[in-house]
Amino acid sequence: MAYLAPISPSLSIFKNPQLTSFHFAFSSPKPLLARPGNQNLKMSTNKTSVVIAATTAPAASEKQKKRYPGESKGFVEEMRFVAMKLHTKEQAKEGEKETKSPEERPVAKWEPTVDGYLRFLVDSKFVYDTLEELQATSPTYAEFKNTGLERSEKLAIDLEWFKEQGYEIPEPTAPGKTYSQYLKDLAEKDPQAFICHFYNIYFAHSAGGRMIGRKVAERILEGRELEFYKWDGELSQLLQNVREKLNKVAQEWTREEKNHCLEETDKSFKYSGEILRLILS
Repeated sequence: MAYLAPISPSLSIFKNPQLTSFHFAFSSPKPLLARPGNQNLKMSTNKTSVVIAATTAPAASEKQKKRYPGESKGFVEEMRFVAMKLHTKEQAKEGEKETKSPEERPVAKWEPTVDGYLRFLVDSKFVYDTLEELQATSPTYAEFKNTGLERSEKLAIDLEWFKEQGYEIPEPTAPGKTYSQYLKDLAEKDPQAFICHFYNIYFAHSAGGRMIGRKVAERILEGRELEFYKWDGELSQLLQNVREKLNKVAQEWTREEKNHCLEETDKSFKYSGEILRLILS
């Protein structure tokens, strides 16, 4: 499962928590930096000098900065950590979620259909069209334009191939339309939440999405590899370039804004999961 001037340290929309549409009381105010434990304060009297050892208040020493999982490696690693926890054990070794819905089962147990897969591809394209239009037309997100991860044109090629094989290309369905509108609303009002979806959509497709595409192709397309799962250039380098951009943007966010972004991960999985479920329809 991408804004009024290019993203930069001076972009106020990424610094002002008041601009977000969701608020999570997730973090406490930034702790004050603890001062050294002992300071020598010299007091003069009329007979002698008295040195008083002033110790820092215990409360101050206890105000250690909370470290979030992955924080030392950059904010993208924080997003990855939260996303992995929302996977099942079958999907990722770090997963904690219990398997409930069909798309959370191992892909080998899926029973995909061509019609269902076409609905998935069409709705996926509808979402990527939205993301990439925002990246191309909104100066706020211009830094994420032409990253090499774009998928809309690749999906157009695949859908044309299906059409040539005699398949009727369906219209976008409710899952794709709903997610598209949600992304548009976030892009305008809540950039931190939008970035969460941007990250999860593109990075998930480059990992688990590729595996799903390969397995589905083996089942219903005689192993044909679609353009949706191909990138121009070295994918690992394309991903690294985007990681660096995301980390740079997040450096200007407050801890509250970062937490707000992380809290959006669950919704990202919800909307993407509804589109993925179309494969089995």
